[in-house]
Amino acid sequence: MDSMKKFSLENKVALVTGAAYGIGFAIAEAYAKAGAKIAFNCRSQEHLDTALANYKAKGIQAKGYICDVTEEDQVKAMVADIEKELGPIDILVNNAGIIKRIPMTEMTVQEFRQVVDIDLNAPFIVSKAVLPGMMERRQGKIINVCSMMSELGRETVSAYAAAKGGLKMLTRNIASEYGEYNIQCNGIGPGYIATPQTAPLREIQPDGSRHPFDQFIISKTPAARWGEPEDLMGPAVFLASEASDFVNGQILYVDGGILAYIGKQPK
Repeated sequence: MDSMKKFSLENKVALVTGAAYGIGFAIAEAYAKAGAKIAFNCRSQEHLDTALANYKAKGIQAKGYICDVTEEDQVKAMVADIEKELGPIDILVNNAGIIKRIPMTEMTVQEFRQVVDIDLNAPFIVSKAVLPGMMERRQGKIINVCSMMSELGRETVSAYAAAKGGLKMLTRNIASEYGEYNIQCNGIGPGYIATPQTAPLREIQPDGSRHPFDQFIISKTPAARWGEPEDLMGPAVFLASEASDFVNGQILYVDGGILAYIGKQPK
């Protein structure tokens, strides 16, 4: 077989959760260009309409569904609709997520639970919904969008780090439990990516200087820049394609080298 054909997603059905913008949108766009049929979810009609318009502007035919991925009944209904309208789900990307930057001692239990519910419980729920079909067909790809916070801690992100650390281990457990069915479950760990979610951390200050956190990230990244959603396209296609059939339970960090770098020595 032509080695490059192993990267094709022709006629595959991919569900990318939370793919209205940012990382999820970039992954869905990459899959569409590789030949896949795209399904995604939003929690409101307003967001869904905006996302569909953005896909159309890119020349991508995508099917959108209103679904709260923390609600199992809604997820089951969405998966059934996708299979009826597009076909069996070959690729699942658990991308939907939130972050609340609040010091742990000031965070309410409700806020902590909300982050964990969306960032960890939802991937469990959606994976559980697609796994039986993948097991029956003896093939499938599940990609969980993890984070550098799957490995590191940092101020104000206790809930996010706890959830993303848990998602790393859920990834490994799905790989362990269902690898015998020719199902591969891996994770992508984005570094600091320039998205609407991180825009407040990149705002130019009133005096014209860069945001202190922006300066910090540039200094800690060997690539000396923030990542772009497009930087995740190649890794996402690889993990969804036949090219990664013997890669299972791994987290591929796309971080410009942050996790490998101790930082510059102070002058």
